[in-house]
Amino acid sequence: MKQFHRCRCFYSRNIFLQSLNVHVTFHSKEQFLRDYAHILSKTKNDEKSENFELILNEIESEIQRRKTLEQQALERRLIIQSSYTPKHADLWQLEKSHFSNEFLHFVQQQVESPSTVDDNSQKIAQFMTKLDESIYVFPLFNERFCERLVDELEHFETTPVAKGRPNTMNNYGVLLDELGFDDHFLTPLRETYLQPLAATLFPAWTGATDGGQLDSHKGFVVAYEPGKDVDLSYHYDNAEVTLNVCLGKQFTGGQLYFGPMRRERTGDDRFRAYEHRPGWAVLHRGQQMHGAMPIDDGVRYNLILWMRSSAVRNRACPMCDETPSLEPAAGFGDGFTEATMQLCSQQ
Repeated sequence: MKQFHRCRCFYSRNIFLQSLNVHVTFHSKEQFLRDYAHILSKTKNDEKSENFELILNEIESEIQRRKTLEQQALERRLIIQSSYTPKHADLWQLEKSHFSNEFLHFVQQQVESPSTVDDNSQKIAQFMTKLDESIYVFPLFNERFCERLVDELEHFETTPVAKGRPNTMNNYGVLLDELGFDDHFLTPLRETYLQPLAATLFPAWTGATDGGQLDSHKGFVVAYEPGKDVDLSYHYDNAEVTLNVCLGKQFTGGQLYFGPMRRERTGDDRFRAYEHRPGWAVLHRGQQMHGAMPIDDGVRYNLILWMRSSAVRNRACPMCDETPSLEPAAGFGDGFTEATMQLCSQQ
């Protein structure tokens, strides 16, 4: 496997503060006070000093977590491999029996009758529902697979092993690489089934226009339930293309909503909402702004796959918008493959 990297801006950019419900950049106290004075000024005068120290502690804790993330993930992975007994061991291998009949029929058509790019685009358009510009919905997994995967995840949650959570915005869920799903499930899902779709729908974002492809990923499951995580703040993903599959269970509310691409200034404040359906997937560009409304009742699990193209992100890091300053990383890292000397701007 090729050597993947991460951009060093990982330790200073896009830090989510739970206390303020906002993403921030942190290089120094002075820079933070200057850049976020409009947020900090909302605090009462007699509380500012104490709250600022709490915020700084929150930031420093998150930066330290990121610095030790790789080693902690490796330790958790080894513990899981040695001590966790799966309830449904066959789930770790991607099988055609996991897919919906509609998706299998579509794939079979593609295999039996290879077509031109224009014909292929037309077939995809007939199979998928276009929710909005470059946002597509389609049936991916069948009900039985979704139920069994949720059952496995709930079984895993009952075990005492340490669990890595998806990110700072989601406190409930699991990192699928730590659970061992990368090699025989997520990688073939990306390479065999999703890469051809994404290359047709998003050629510039997969690197297909320059001979590239989606060559790495980060996969995780998030969980929403009243009293735990109930919604997801407006954000964009560290990905070129994102797959979001609802696994169930029974729930009401929690609609997914989309805005424009993060660097677009459209003057249009409207959002496009989508009601999750178990087994159905949403495929969209990672830089598309989106969030999740509060879940009203029940429990919902979603499988998320951030797919990355080194051909695209090597030119500019999507988190700092600059030539990436890279360091080697374990596994897929953050999807970069070229080392450069330029540092991310400290401003």
